[in-house]
Amino acid sequence: MNTKTVGYLIFYGAFLIVMGLIGYLSNPEKAKTALMSGGTFGALSILWGVLGARGVRWSLPAAIVTTVFLTLVFTWRATVGWLAVLDGKSEKMFTAILITLMLTASALMLPCLLNARKIATGEKPSDTRS
Repeated sequence: MNTKTVGYLIFYGAFLIVMGLIGYLSNPEKAKTALMSGGTFGALSILWGVLGARGVRWSLPAAIVTTVFLTLVFTWRATVGWLAVLDGKSEKMFTAILITLMLTASALMLPCLLNARKIATGEKPSDTRS
């Protein structure tokens, strides 16, 4: 994995941890899962980055699978959150925004990881700077 991808992956993992902590602090009685999931998947993303920096080849596929999974989960959770907000549950707004930020970060991380995979397999990476 190249240095740029490793850096993005470690930053992404730290972001997930911070978002999980913010989610927990916003409602400690009900948001323990935010802390656990943000911490767990953030730590995994950091681990994939560190292993990628050390040349562990399977860390890139692991990062891709993890990020695809998170993108799907955050899409589902953001949809549920925004539907609740639209249904008049304004107390769900903060959570919906937080999950949407995590979804956005995951969606931005995917092209970076997929380009790194193309580079690793010798394919020509796509230009994401349009």
